[in-house]
Amino acid sequence: MKKILFLVSAVMATSLCNAKAYKITTSDHVDLYINVQGKGAPCLYIHGGPGSGSYWMEKFAGDILEKRFTMVYLDLRGVGRSTSPRDGNYGIDRMIQDFEEIRQFLGFKDWTIMGHSFSGTLTTAYALEHPKSIKSILMFNCSLDLKESITESWIPKAVEILDIKDSLFYKDTTVAVQDKLNRLFPLLNEKGVMWKLAYADKENETKMNATYREIPNWNHDFSAVGMVHKDYLINFKTFTSVIETPVLFFYGENDWTIGPEHYKGVLFPNMVLWKSSSGHIPFMENKDDLEAAMDLFLKKYDLNKP
Repeated sequence: MKKILFLVSAVMATSLCNAKAYKITTSDHVDLYINVQGKGAPCLYIHGGPGSGSYWMEKFAGDILEKRFTMVYLDLRGVGRSTSPRDGNYGIDRMIQDFEEIRQFLGFKDWTIMGHSFSGTLTTAYALEHPKSIKSILMFNCSLDLKESITESWIPKAVEILDIKDSLFYKDTTVAVQDKLNRLFPLLNEKGVMWKLAYADKENETKMNATYREIPNWNHDFSAVGMVHKDYLINFKTFTSVIETPVLFFYGENDWTIGPEHYKGVLFPNMVLWKSSSGHIPFMENKDDLEAAMDLFLKKYDLNKP
């Protein structure tokens, strides 16, 4: 690894000590935005999307997370308030190196990592590569196989929601997945029913979408490539059986974005499997269940200590 050079600056025109917000320049000259809040053992939040950023998690769930952890909210390279790599490197190895550079900069020997949605790929890969850096893993509504989530849950449910009678096109395995999505997205938006794939009601989707307008000059670069990048399109379930780190795997019985049966084949040896009566965003719609799951997990593996 190249020598790590960190540059730190205050952001949002506030002092570094008060805001606890930093921009860390990585060894390949990307400015990563992080915000450190809360108390307790450190926890890195690795957001999904792939371009959703960390702001919404801090806004809607910071109250329950920050009383259990010192939360490190990160915008991945090419997302939100972070800059993009000059060479376009969004490979999973480079992402993992970003995490390690942040951990070293903050002075943490190890930490918990938390993933949501798309970032099930990143959290699994990070745990596989750096087991000594990771004390535990919190996976909330995570996909460990994006192809499976899209083809076996998202697309069939979208067809059902739209009441498409002739669904042969969407069942045809010779048709590219992207071609199917390109047909479904406009139809879902036109009918105003996209929310049914992830939320209990449309109002929560509206609240979520409004958060992105609160951050000026949002960076969308990674969101344009994340879902088609080869590094994220492999089946990460195949690695779970060799990862000894304690894992909370929380999933929603109404989460059509990931799939309510996506937990099948997830074989972490030390795992709490938690089924929730929620959709894709329990941080807004079932926070009581999230708290219960986290507390049981932390107690079971004696993870409450900083």
